[in-house]
Amino acid sequence: MGKLSGGGALPPKPTSTDLIRGFVGGFIGILGLSLLTKLVDQPLLMAPFGATCVILFAASASPLAQPRNVIGGHFVSTLIGLVALYTLGNDMVVVAASVGLSVAAMQFFRVVHPPAGANPIVVLIAGAGADGYGFDFLVFPVLLGAIFLVGVASLINNVGSPNKWPLYWYGLSSK
Repeated sequence: MGKLSGGGALPPKPTSTDLIRGFVGGFIGILGLSLLTKLVDQPLLMAPFGATCVILFAASASPLAQPRNVIGGHFVSTLIGLVALYTLGNDMVVVAASVGLSVAAMQFFRVVHPPAGANPIVVLIAGAGADGYGFDFLVFPVLLGAIFLVGVASLINNVGSPNKWPLYWYGLSSK
């Protein structure tokens, strides 16, 4: 058999603690958002938050997992999706342009968070329905949901870990 391209070694196997932290973080994060949704009678759960949990709890040292990126990335990309929806509609070209613009805007503002790239799709496809999404979607679920997940990550990622999370909040090192 030939050597696979990319040739680098796989990342190290996760420890039992890493696996438990990933499970507990994802479980508490999504269950918490679901319970809060019922409690405040406002939507706080959306599909991209599942992917956010993967990054927060399985790759917490990544720049993509830092609070600035999680909160800022979700905000910027959702705002772009909402502006596109209310100014240009939800044609497939608008959906594609909104995702592309979201990627560029997250890069420009230094808040890249891959799960947030799905937010314009959520807004433009689901938000164009009968009920529609208004700009309040930026608050419920986007900002409050992202802040909640960052709060859960602040607790879970620091329990029993010699490393401190987050590495930075607003671009300033926490060390």
